[in-house]
Amino acid sequence: MSETLLHAYWPLIFWTGLGLLSFSLLPDSLPRLLGRGLYWVGVPVQIFTLARQTNFAAQVGLAPLVVGLALIGGIGLAWSTLQLMQWVEGRSPLPAAAATPIAPESAGELGLFASTGALAPGSTDPASPVWADSARRGSFLIAATLGNTGFVGLAIAPSLVAEPYQGWLVFYSITQNVLGTYGLGVWLASVYGRSHGGKRWWVHLRDVLTVPSLWAFGLGMLTRAMALPSFVDFALHASLWVIIPCALLLMGLRLRQIHGWRSLRLAIAPALLRVLVLPVGVAGVAAMLGLSSEPRLALVLMSGMPTAFAGLILGEEYDLDRELIASSIVLTTAALLLTLPLWLLIFS
Repeated sequence: MSETLLHAYWPLIFWTGLGLLSFSLLPDSLPRLLGRGLYWVGVPVQIFTLARQTNFAAQVGLAPLVVGLALIGGIGLAWSTLQLMQWVEGRSPLPAAAATPIAPESAGELGLFASTGALAPGSTDPASPVWADSARRGSFLIAATLGNTGFVGLAIAPSLVAEPYQGWLVFYSITQNVLGTYGLGVWLASVYGRSHGGKRWWVHLRDVLTVPSLWAFGLGMLTRAMALPSFVDFALHASLWVIIPCALLLMGLRLRQIHGWRSLRLAIAPALLRVLVLPVGVAGVAAMLGLSSEPRLALVLMSGMPTAFAGLILGEEYDLDRELIASSIVLTTAALLLTLPLWLLIFS
């Protein structure tokens, strides 16, 4: 197992560390350009290659089902945890530890479907409960539920899962992006955000249908029986040696840009749900479905990936608590170094 972990840790530590150290030496526009390049070209090429060359097991179609159950269970656990923390905070005689923007909502509007109007700019109430802010609650739910299965998951997990079962990773990543980030994530952000996007439903549907990774996966599946020229196959294989380092380099650059250190304490709960509780739940579902060790390991690894960077994008778009999401990304990325050997030890 130590050799397997070294194989996974080496690119993770080296390329992410390089991104952290070289941030000040690189142009400010590079992270955005690199991110868009990976989104539109890099990750789709990786998924196309895996879809063509992965030997999909007969049960791999269960992966979307597991993702759906994980999203439902994840949002349920996150909301229940949030309600519990609000209850504990309400019974505490001590004042709130941090100032919280005043949200125009009554105590009866603190449920799962609560939304809020525009906030008075810069208005704070030091005595206001920490979790009274709707935008902060939405960030909590997004940080705990959405995982980075694209850039990070597909960069790390394939080296830990046997090749015949890598189709589970691809299916999980695609379903997580479509149902999670572009489905549940957008819905949560629009419900809890301080400024609503004002987009119609068909605009969100268009965004889902134009996800490049989705089209790359479909094209890869349709061309599995088609023989490509040898130089094309070689180029596809070689591209993975560029895409994976670029994805990890981007993670280091993005971590260097994060300024949410003040919210680390508030991010502990969603981070624990993200990297520990949710993977254990997915393992239980996989066991109930009768899956063998390799598919179960693939599902657990993908479900335990760090909080998605897409949460920051949603935070910008819908004016959520971006510091909380950023802090969860920091904590879950660091925790990944500890949870990977744990999952390999238990499920490998």
